[in-house]
Amino acid sequence: MANLSVPTLESSLMTRISMRWASETPFETTDTLVITVGEWYVDLRVDKHTGKIDWALAGECIQESKDPRMISVFLTVDGRVVFTHEIDSHHSFNVSNPCPFITLPNGDDLETGTMARPDVPGAPMTDYEEVWRYLLFCEGPEGPGRGLSWILESDEGVLKEGQHKVTKMFLARIGGSYLVLCQKQIHVVRQTPLRERTVQITGEEVSARREEWTDDHWEIKYALGPSNDSLPSMANGPGVDMRGRRKSGEKVTVGGCDFIVRAFAFEDSSKFRHSRL
Repeated sequence: MANLSVPTLESSLMTRISMRWASETPFETTDTLVITVGEWYVDLRVDKHTGKIDWALAGECIQESKDPRMISVFLTVDGRVVFTHEIDSHHSFNVSNPCPFITLPNGDDLETGTMARPDVPGAPMTDYEEVWRYLLFCEGPEGPGRGLSWILESDEGVLKEGQHKVTKMFLARIGGSYLVLCQKQIHVVRQTPLRERTVQITGEEVSARREEWTDDHWEIKYALGPSNDSLPSMANGPGVDMRGRRKSGEKVTVGGCDFIVRAFAFEDSSKFRHSRL
């Protein structure tokens, strides 16, 4: 019987080991880093050959369970999990299909599910398998065995009915790892005859940065997309002090833009390693 992976709702740093479409041969062409804090995630996948964004997405894990004590980031024991795509370089802004994770003998997680295949004309829905590996956190400027984890989402307020230009941005940090994604979007807000609010989203190219704390400074690993130079950088200081305890839903300002604290955590020493892989 498969061992279903049920991690707790906490911070995690992951990379993808392999990808397989249906019954094809597994492959891995990306350098992927996923930061998850609580119920929020930021995911950047960079093509190793071209150095361009393969996929960039960020959003929330929406969970359903009869027993709230048994909630996990990826899987519920008596329910299911889907992921919103508040940012998506593939321009698929609907929620994902439920995707269970199975623990492999070596500790990696096998994700299975169905999603649109972008490398095939028409992007048909296709079965897939991905193997994921949890990483120990990299030390940051707080020093050995200490660190912060947080995710911020840009705050556009409540949009009224009509068409709106939005610059959606997510900032995410765990210890010495930092990601920022940004996408200019058009939100068309409508109200149905039943007075339900609907939002149709279209998006432009995603800009992204990945930075890592190395030799006592923040080093830029990737700066991608048309607006990467203007994105908040840890190397220049994000302009907001996140060292104090922050609460979910709290408002902060970064680079003159308003953000919502979506998740915040202090990390313990057991999650850190002393040098990079």
